[in-house]
Amino acid sequence: MTMIGWAQIIIFCIVLVALTPVIGGYMTRVFAGERTFLSPILRPVELALYRVGGVDEKREQHWLAYTVAILLFHVGGFVFLYALMRVQGALPFNPAGQSAVAPELALNTAVSFITNTNWQNYGGESTMSYLVQMLGLTHQNFLSGATGIAIAVALTRGFSRASVQTVGNFWVDLTRSTLYVLLPICVLLTLFLVWQGMPQTLGPYVDATTLEGAKQTIAVGPVASQVAIKMLGTNGGGFFNANAAHPFENPTALSNFVQMLAIFVLGAAMTNVFGRMVGNQRQGWAILAAMGVLFIVGVAVCYWAEANGTAALQALGLSGGNMEGKEVRFGIIASALFAVVTTAASCGAVNAMHDSFTALGGMIPLINMELGEIVVGGVGAGLYGMLLFVIVTVFVAGLMVGRTPEYVGKKIEAREVKMAMLAILILPLMMLGWTAIAVVYEPAVASMGNAGPHGFSEVLYAFTSQTANNGSAFGGLTGNTPFYNLAGAIAMFVGRFWMIVPAMAIAGSLAAKKTVAVSSGTFPTTGGLFVGLLVGVILIVGGLTFFPALALGPIAEHLAMLAGGSF
Repeated sequence: MTMIGWAQIIIFCIVLVALTPVIGGYMTRVFAGERTFLSPILRPVELALYRVGGVDEKREQHWLAYTVAILLFHVGGFVFLYALMRVQGALPFNPAGQSAVAPELALNTAVSFITNTNWQNYGGESTMSYLVQMLGLTHQNFLSGATGIAIAVALTRGFSRASVQTVGNFWVDLTRSTLYVLLPICVLLTLFLVWQGMPQTLGPYVDATTLEGAKQTIAVGPVASQVAIKMLGTNGGGFFNANAAHPFENPTALSNFVQMLAIFVLGAAMTNVFGRMVGNQRQGWAILAAMGVLFIVGVAVCYWAEANGTAALQALGLSGGNMEGKEVRFGIIASALFAVVTTAASCGAVNAMHDSFTALGGMIPLINMELGEIVVGGVGAGLYGMLLFVIVTVFVAGLMVGRTPEYVGKKIEAREVKMAMLAILILPLMMLGWTAIAVVYEPAVASMGNAGPHGFSEVLYAFTSQTANNGSAFGGLTGNTPFYNLAGAIAMFVGRFWMIVPAMAIAGSLAAKKTVAVSSGTFPTTGGLFVGLLVGVILIVGGLTFFPALALGPIAEHLAMLAGGSF
């Protein structure tokens, strides 16, 4: 661990915090329907889209209608993407002559991209054509990210409104998320990435001659435009199999830093949007502070573990930390920071191989996902996931003082607590349930490349990543099999939509309630006491749920390494 390494972490945090109120203020005006500096250009486009779609922007929806619209929209997205992959071989913009994607893989991939997971049981440059990458995958990157933002805004309206039956209009929120937030930033980010050396072309793959005289085919394509939204929308699906470790997806240290900021910036800004919409920005800062505590602890542990390396590496004379699976142009600190950022958000892009991290270093990304990716989290998804824990926290605080819990002027009652716990407990059901099946089901066991604790960690990581809609992989596991394609699709679907429905039910319940005036018995939710209690509740719930699985995987692996044994 070095001062330069810590300086990178500090600079990243400072820039992120500085951008939070700026982007948060802009997004608040967008979702309030107020005029922004982009309105003269984008407002006519927005109105045209409403006319074509038959949407009345002034007509709001009940939470149930809002939720049904979300589900039907994603059913349509699934059908379109699945069909596109199945007929890929007959479509244009396919210079490498990619054939149709196999049914099970197409099913897994379609579910993956509509759920904002972007789990990839395939290599992008060897499986998908330009058309599928652009019209199918990049298209869903925008829409799945915009859906997460829309849900978070709807839940925020539940807290900010009183005695109403509506939480907004999904089609309006989706349009504004895409048109005013994601698209303009992605245009700028794409241009920046091209400047950094990232390809953006529809030309064919390039044939080159190596120094030894061999022929090599170098894959190119419309990379920059997909990378921009994969990071900003916390999607994570790589154009290339090596993802952000590939020099065409992440050419320089500067592109690496900007991509990490892109992963976090909208998720952090959403906390500011929440504070502004409920009329107290300190509420948003308190939520961001809780996220920040968990993030800094995670970065510190991961950086320390990777910087210290392992006894086995040191015995070989390899000092200076664990560089296995990491790009030299990034080094240990940028790799560790990226790993924590991408799993704290529901992004899943990787610039190093997490399977090659030390046991404790690899455990931090795993824990980030097991907590529900609420440490900033995905665009929108991180905020509504954290608000579920906020509801549980104020309920616990209410039990301590013997009165009905309140949060931002709303009484938190049995209905909200039940819905919050339902959403939270869905995650371990899928993560641990499928892992238990996979380690005893013979065809699934045959896909494991490693035995012992490390092999268990790889399986646990796979289902944790898919259920949490992250998409990163530990590696060492053959995922393109009927079992993993089907089981993974179910985990991704349940992890996304079975969490959305309870969250939307909470939004509707809260919006219908009256606002309660602050009294001397109201538990303050903007100070250090609340932040500490919130962090404690998150860690207790996560620890009680996942510690046995962690003990069988990374913790057992770490103990074996300390004992000098194999794993």
